[in-house]
Amino acid sequence: MPSGALFWPSQSLLCVSDLHFGKSERIARLGGAMLPPYDTRDTLSRLEKDLARTRAKSVICLGDSFDDSIAARGISEQEFTWITRLQAGRHWVWIEGNHDPGPLAIGGTHLAELPLPPILFRHIAEPGSAGEISGHYHPKARVKTKGGSITRPCFLVDSDRIIMPAYGSYTGGLRSDDPALAGLMRPEALAILTGNIAQAIPMPGRRKSLHDDV
Repeated sequence: MPSGALFWPSQSLLCVSDLHFGKSERIARLGGAMLPPYDTRDTLSRLEKDLARTRAKSVICLGDSFDDSIAARGISEQEFTWITRLQAGRHWVWIEGNHDPGPLAIGGTHLAELPLPPILFRHIAEPGSAGEISGHYHPKARVKTKGGSITRPCFLVDSDRIIMPAYGSYTGGLRSDDPALAGLMRPEALAILTGNIAQAIPMPGRRKSLHDDV
């Protein structure tokens, strides 16, 4: 979806990754820049719109739902109620991320990973896996325009896997031509840019290597 969510219609399943609720609070707590503390509400607002649009009955949050465990414990009553309202009547799965073990005080199912054959949902991609949907890297890609270039969060997609963009507000990204990403994706990989529309382009920086056929 252009928002950065992934919708599986036959399963009525919406997947989002790297929500990073509480990021502005964590940055301020650690002495960083004072960002407007609206990131969690903005992310929840976009998630609510995607749920209304798709009418999804299941939701998978693919890890790093909170920016750290303190942020998960410090969620406001308003935000807690908002999440609870979105969960009502839905099967909701929190996948463990590297920033947090999943918001254990909030309802839903908490798992390290979720096999839903032929698909496996986990936070961090594993080399050699197939049928895998993951997050973690916050991929982004740059495209040239008449006025210069733009950089947007993107999905990375090939015949083995999808790496999801970060869904949360205030999240940075890793360029798709970074070796960590280029080494995971096959030569035919696409970058699907988020924004007003979902736009597919060849994955920048992905080139056939001597190891691709091994």
